[in-house]
Amino acid sequence: MSRMPALTLLATPGRRSKMIDLVKEAEQRGFTGVYVPSISATLPFCQSILEATSSIEVVSSIQPIYYYNAREMASTAAYMHEVGEGRFRLGLGVSHEVMRTQFGVADRSGKPLTDMREYLAQLKQAEPASGSLPPVTLATLRSKMLDLAVSSAGGAVWANAARSYMPTQLARVTDKARETGFTTAVMIPTTIDDDVEAAAAVNRKTLEMYLNLANYRNYWKAAGYEVEMQAVEQAIDNGIDKGLTAIAGDTWLDDITLYGSASRVREGLEAWFEAGVDTPVLVPSSTKGGMAKAALELFEVFA
Repeated sequence: MSRMPALTLLATPGRRSKMIDLVKEAEQRGFTGVYVPSISATLPFCQSILEATSSIEVVSSIQPIYYYNAREMASTAAYMHEVGEGRFRLGLGVSHEVMRTQFGVADRSGKPLTDMREYLAQLKQAEPASGSLPPVTLATLRSKMLDLAVSSAGGAVWANAARSYMPTQLARVTDKARETGFTTAVMIPTTIDDDVEAAAAVNRKTLEMYLNLANYRNYWKAAGYEVEMQAVEQAIDNGIDKGLTAIAGDTWLDDITLYGSASRVREGLEAWFEAGVDTPVLVPSSTKGGMAKAALELFEVFA
């Protein structure tokens, strides 16, 4: 492979040391980064990875802003930036309604864009006391958050984005932002199996929850799937919350995820690079086991 992806790994309870070992192997195999989602101990896991590795980029993807006071976040991020010798990137986001409800937190203003703008300002205000902050990447879907990232941060990361829509959104990234190191990344559900339909079924299961979230449906409407999302919403209005990915369709699934044989996934990865994404981030799942098994399958694909 001439261009390597990054990957996502979780600090899975009971398997955290195993996951760190997998990151060390990913580093040796040339993966460009590890993006740590908000499901379990994001920042502690990032710090452990930084201590266990020497070259791979480590990104919180993402750390929800509602869980940390901005001054404490600045202190923690500056520490990781320093001890990680510049390999840490602070990925921030507003998360989504399901996660915020689970954690018992709410939007401060009821307007996530406003909350993020204020949080970024508070981080900068804290920097003289905390020390130099790492580059900040914003979780984005629609263009207003992307515009905020371009004007006020050092990068943008999407989850479950539509590849066909990326050139349209990436056109909003200014030359000035690029010149100052602005980077783009997309987290892509990925399942390896020669049985294409079995692999597709795993990705459909991964995306089922997101179809129940209005912010994702609104994004996919903007990305060209308005008819499909309207059909999904009609099903939800009728009390249906399962099987929504079948309603969204295979074209939608192919645009958002990677699945199938090793060669099929490698070809799909190249298409993401060709769409203009700096760092495709493979989020591994498997038809045969959990995330650790899925990571090993990815290692074989990109050996």
